[in-house]
Amino acid sequence: MTGTTPSAAAPSHPANGGPHWSAPFAARPVDATVTVPGSKSLTNRYLVLAALADGPSRLRAPLHSRDSALMIEALRQLGATVTEVPGDGAFGPDLEIVPISMDAAAADTAIDCGLAGTVMRFVPPVAALRRGEARFDGDPHARKRPMGTIIEALAGLGVAVTAPDGGPASSLPFTVHGTGEVRGGHLIIDASASSQFVSALLLAGARFTEGLHLEHVGKPVPSLDHINMTVAVLRGVGVAVDDSVPNHWVVSPGPIRAFDVRIEQDLSNAGPFLAAALATGGTVRIPNWPAETTQVGDLWRGILTAMGATVTVDDGTLTVSGGPEIKGGDFDETSELAPTVAALCALAAGPSRLSGIAHLRGHETDRLAALVAEINRLGGDAEETADGLIIRPAALHGGVVHSYADHRMATAGAILGLAVPGVEVEDIATTAKTMPDFPQLWEAMLAQGPAADEDTAGGTQH
Repeated sequence: MTGTTPSAAAPSHPANGGPHWSAPFAARPVDATVTVPGSKSLTNRYLVLAALADGPSRLRAPLHSRDSALMIEALRQLGATVTEVPGDGAFGPDLEIVPISMDAAAADTAIDCGLAGTVMRFVPPVAALRRGEARFDGDPHARKRPMGTIIEALAGLGVAVTAPDGGPASSLPFTVHGTGEVRGGHLIIDASASSQFVSALLLAGARFTEGLHLEHVGKPVPSLDHINMTVAVLRGVGVAVDDSVPNHWVVSPGPIRAFDVRIEQDLSNAGPFLAAALATGGTVRIPNWPAETTQVGDLWRGILTAMGATVTVDDGTLTVSGGPEIKGGDFDETSELAPTVAALCALAAGPSRLSGIAHLRGHETDRLAALVAEINRLGGDAEETADGLIIRPAALHGGVVHSYADHRMATAGAILGLAVPGVEVEDIATTAKTMPDFPQLWEAMLAQGPAADEDTAGGTQH
């Protein structure tokens, strides 16, 4: 082995993390058209802005998943009214949101973050704007996720944040002591652990008395595409944001305009379905692919082309067709797409290196260690580097892929199962974090066209 291995062992996984799901093996090339639910990143950003807006707002075709449900309940606990109303989306109702009244007397409340990074990071600055205490906690692994930067940022803005014992906090659980206003102004943070620290403060910054001049110092901020998404969403609701100077974001104080917006489908969650085209040498089509988007998932067009696929967009439909083999290569800063890319690299004919993703060690699980452990568990050849992975060609065999309560680990296992008979995914239900109907959508994809075959496994649970 030539790379460094920062993690000595894979992160722990639940001993009984749910039933095993027999990942369907594709006996023939897949040929399918797939529509996926709305973007989690956009849904949760718009939910926060709706809770802070100057009037009622509507989200059309939003994501309905565990992460979005946690965000909705968190905002309800802070005083927003969120109502489901009939819509024309295929995956559930629209949402109407009446914003939080910051002037009203607020009762102390508790916020369940689950394992949702957007909830544990985006909601505390909102809680700081209301009067009252808001106690934050989440799933056991949530207490391990990086939170120090947002806690220190709030302290720097004059907001008290305490641990359960009343002392200084550095991670979940903690309590935000809101006073009804946040002064704002110039704030320096180190957001090198997560771009969500920047987005969290920008989303609330317009409601700070003096607005916000946020400055990042330290190693480069990962996933800048997500910050660009936040800036674009803010500008779309009338908030003035100046990001012309690198590592500086200036949000002018003022109202957040109420809105009526349709949520794009989640392009990151489209990734496993597009990967199925390469894993099986088939074709997958995704209708309504946006012509312009801030979603990081739009990178799939370039990534999959580099891996040997033919990728076209015609009349709004993205079509990906796999070739005779998957090409390995060097992939830089794949961010949340990395688990899907890694699964394809494990099936590739040549070696691959994924870099610029050291921050994935602080996601739902240590994704780098988990990917190495699970690829190697199936006979693969993967290792960690300081900022990513090296994956070499190897003959894979069946076995159990552990999910670590991480939705993207579960979908990576499903991709491997398309090409490797006998793969089982532990706790496929964890995909409900961002895509509750994933098993059904996956099996429906395989049931279309020539990929349907009586020898194809049925994705049963046992």
